[in-house]
Amino acid sequence: MRFYQFISNGRRRVGVETGDGQIADLTSVEPRIQRTNDLLNAATITGSTADEVASGVLERGNAETHSYESLAANGNSLLPPIDAPEVWAFGVTYMDSMRERQAESGTPDVYAKVYNADRPEAFFKATGERVQPPFAEVGIRADSGWDVPEPELAFAIFNGEIIGYTVGNDMSSRTIEGENPLYLPQAKVYDRSVSFGPCLVTAGSIGDAQALNVTLTIERGGNEAFRGTANTSEMKRDCAYLADWLQRHNSVPDATVVLTGTGTIPPPDFTLTDGDVVSIEIEKIGTLVNTVVTV
Repeated sequence: MRFYQFISNGRRRVGVETGDGQIADLTSVEPRIQRTNDLLNAATITGSTADEVASGVLERGNAETHSYESLAANGNSLLPPIDAPEVWAFGVTYMDSMRERQAESGTPDVYAKVYNADRPEAFFKATGERVQPPFAEVGIRADSGWDVPEPELAFAIFNGEIIGYTVGNDMSSRTIEGENPLYLPQAKVYDRSVSFGPCLVTAGSIGDAQALNVTLTIERGGNEAFRGTANTSEMKRDCAYLADWLQRHNSVPDATVVLTGTGTIPPPDFTLTDGDVVSIEIEKIGTLVNTVVTV
């Protein structure tokens, strides 16, 4: 199932996409479910899945319905599909990412060593308050001259397990990271530096998460300025491997979202500017859209 979080009539709601493409409002049937996290907690308590809990709620009454287009048209309606207390990210998980980071860096060997090592590169990306919802603005740093979005498959962890997947945008300053790898936190962690959505697709519904097409499109002035594709099959380390390493000697809160790295990077002569529209589409999940602004 695909789960959404949104605001309707001034109230937070959880919706699930139905067979006809509508979004059924679970909160209109069960007011105690106001967050996807509530649904996941209910599944844990009852020893079931989020899909099963949602199906049970829908069987109890006539849920209000919304079209995705109506929610997307209202810039304040859609929320991130899960309330993540933390967002983590992994880098150098694709060969192309390793090569690009070598090209931008004065110390290229560190990236090859990470790519070939057992231990992956993990870094803290954001607190929940810093996450930008779908259709909101994502940022580029005013002190950086070379900035790109990084289209990434993201997964959510609950009770130590991967419970669902979403689309992630890991905004990045290549200027700052290329100057010195120790500047990675400043290249990655800043205002409006991450967005994910528009929905959370449960692990039981997505099939093989390591066989998904990822497409990045950047529009500038209404015209396509860049388009690139990758597939999650190109990841050297799969999602289960990354989830295991993240949680080694590290207590990860329920609903944490994890970005898994990118296989699509614009060329060296391309940098984002104010007003660019970034669209990231991942097969079986959906499309995350954000507009760029300098922060």
